[in-house]
Amino acid sequence: MKVVERFIRYAKIDTQSKENVKTSPSTDKQWKLAKLLEEECLQLGLKDVKLSEHGILTATLPANVDNKPVIGWISHMDTSPELSGANVDPQFIENYDGGVINLNEETTLDPSEFPELLNYQGQTLITTDGNTLLGADDKAGIAEIMAAIETFVKNPDLPHGTIRIAFTPDEEVGHGADHFDVEAFACDFAYTVDGGALGSIEYENFNAATGFVTIKGRGVHTGSAKNKMINASRLAFEFDGLLPSFDRPEYTEGYEGFYHLMKTEGTVEEAKLVYLLRDHDEDRFAWRKDYFAECANQLNRKYGSEAVSVQIHDSYQNMKEKVLPHYHIIQTALDAMESLEITPSVDPIRGGTDGARLSFMGLPCPNLFTGGHNFHGRYEFIPVPSMEKAVDLLVEIATRYAK
Repeated sequence: MKVVERFIRYAKIDTQSKENVKTSPSTDKQWKLAKLLEEECLQLGLKDVKLSEHGILTATLPANVDNKPVIGWISHMDTSPELSGANVDPQFIENYDGGVINLNEETTLDPSEFPELLNYQGQTLITTDGNTLLGADDKAGIAEIMAAIETFVKNPDLPHGTIRIAFTPDEEVGHGADHFDVEAFACDFAYTVDGGALGSIEYENFNAATGFVTIKGRGVHTGSAKNKMINASRLAFEFDGLLPSFDRPEYTEGYEGFYHLMKTEGTVEEAKLVYLLRDHDEDRFAWRKDYFAECANQLNRKYGSEAVSVQIHDSYQNMKEKVLPHYHIIQTALDAMESLEITPSVDPIRGGTDGARLSFMGLPCPNLFTGGHNFHGRYEFIPVPSMEKAVDLLVEIATRYAK
């Protein structure tokens, strides 16, 4: 089965995960894809195919060359809670001409807004129909891993060491590695296939935390509220105003960190805010958390109360320090790209990946491209040649470690 066929098959299965759910997977619908992939692994003749009680699927392609490193390939099955993953209807734009793509009557992919489209003129693109996300994050990664495995199965003379694969649930809600058994996975190192544009390889990611702000107000009748009312919703606006105006996702790039106001709710009596805190630099990240807490202290001093409270929960760390001591993993991927005439692009991840947590759990795990763009939304697209190159790259890396 070609990589595109696999991707379309997987994309049409709704696997959207859900925030703040204690069960794993967070949604029952993720089991459907997990069980399909389990069946496909068995059909390919893979060994040690196991679907855990927490929805993590692992399998092994045994080596045909002795005494070589054991490599892991990892992708996640869930899609983002930010937009529906139900009834995904992928559209094929053949021989893209560089113009505006009409996804539906209301939604367009316009190169004036998404200039990266122009890099793929003459290629076939897969887009959404404008109503849902596409799910290339990370069903493209799953399809590419499965296609690479199939390449080895159908070409038994291609040399490779033992290859372990894993597909996890709930990566999009920060729990993909919660129940991952690194010791049982038994790899020397691994790659997540969860990146973006053709050529990207990533081994630096944000340090990440979530900030929860709770504001207790005092409700008094508006006719007699003077010097008595404390409007929690107003204090919420004031708290947000204390954060640096340009430290927001829409104003930052590269290594620049941010505060992202993700959710608000409030009345006069109580307001709640949820923020994402992100920074690549560890010291700057610590400062960012301290400043966030100080904003609450400042408001409490101003109003002479303990109206504002803050909780900060760390999510994941920058994996750079855990990957760099094993730089051969990166160098091999870079060399493999160049041999395939792929221009490498080493970029910091402005987000997270299972690989970040796995690296701190003892499994060095940089991130390779899938080829996709504009993840988590209706403007998502992926060029077919980029997916095919991702398959070639996985095969090339494995054969290089088998020499």
